Formats: sequence, structure tokens, C-alpha cells
Amino acid sequence: MAEKDQQVYPLPISTNPQAKHDEEAGTVLSQELRRKKRMKCLAYVVAFAVFQTGIILLFALTVMKIKTPKFRVRSATFESFNVVTTTSAPSFDMKMNAELGVKNTNFGHYKFENSTVYFFYKGTEVGSASVSKARARARSTKKFNVVVDLTSTNLPSNSGLGDDLNSGVLQLTSQSKLKGKVELMKVMKKKKSTEMSCTLTISLADKAIRDLNCR
Repeated sequence: MAEKDQQVYPLPISTNPQAKHDEEAGTVLSQELRRKKRMKCLAYVVAFAVFQTGIILLFALTVMKIKTPKFRVRSATFESFNVVTTTSAPSFDMKMNAELGVKNTNFGHYKFENSTVYFFYKGTEVGSASVSKARARARSTKKFNVVVDLTSTNLPSNSGLGDDLNSGVLQLTSQSKLKGKVELMKVMKKKKSTEMSCTLTISLADKAIRDLNCR
């Protein structure tokens, strides 16, 4: 009976300090890996945002920036060339074939309206030519020719023309203004006007343009 009355107690489970330490180390390592993964994802997001901002900024500074086209006299030749150098009645009467150009550096077309190019001698008009409306394509130069009758008929007697003709050089200026619109991707349109201001130096002996400067 004494043996039956004895109580059996379970042996206490001993705690292994090393196992507990390994478990805690694994948890810390897992948390550190998750933290590094989050940091890496955040870095990717920031890098992508910076890249996108750079692309947008570059696009805005290049493609979307609308510049004023340039309108110039590119070259000129003469079909007829009559010059009188006498002191009493100096005069000139010429027919000039001028090549004009509209340089469009934008990424969209430039459509310009009808206009007129005026030629002057010391501020007095000596000829003009009409410019028909047209379109300068993106990143290109629209070239076209005009025929101009240049005559000294309207010059005042004290213009000093005789001295210039006797020097063998005749200097004229050209002025004009084009009004138009730059169209980007068929969505954005902006009005742009461009002005011509050129100086043509004519050699009377060669019957040709010696110097041509535009600004």
C-alpha cells in the first residue's frame, strides 16, 4: 500500500541558456534584415523620384522651352545692275534675287503669317518684297527666294549717294517682322514674333554682295 500511495512528480524541464540566446539572436537578425530591406526599397523609390524629376526638368529646359526663330537674309545675287556715278545725278537701279531664311530651333513647327521685307539706304526705303505665309519645320530652316527692285528714285538730293557710289561700295539695310506661332506636339501653341535686321555691303565693281551681316 505504501508503494501505491507514493506521488510521482514530473521532473522540471531545464532551460538551456544557449538555445535561448540563439533564438534571441535569430529574432534580432530577422528584424535587421527586414529593416535593411525597407531601407533598400526606400532608396529605390527616392532614386526613381530623383530620376523622374531630372527627366522632367531636362524636358522642360529643352523640348518645352520655346525660342524665338531667326529671320535672315542668307545670300543675294543681281539679275540687273545699273549704277550712275556722275556727281550731278548719281543713281542706282537693280533687281536683286535674295534668299531669305527662317531658322526654327524649336521642337515644334513655326507657322508665320504674310509679311514684307523692306530695304533702306540711310533710312530711306529703296525697295521691298512680300513674304508669303508658310511653315518652318521643327529644328530646321525654311528657305525661300524673293525678287526685289532696288532704286534710288526716292532718295533726297543730299543723301550723299554720289560719294558712296564713287567709293565703289553701296551699303543697304533690310528690316522685317514675322508674326507666327510655335506649335509643340499639336497641343501647346505660343505666339512668337521674329525681326530681321541685316546690313548688305554691295561691291559695285564686282556687282555682288561683299559682306552680309545679320543680328
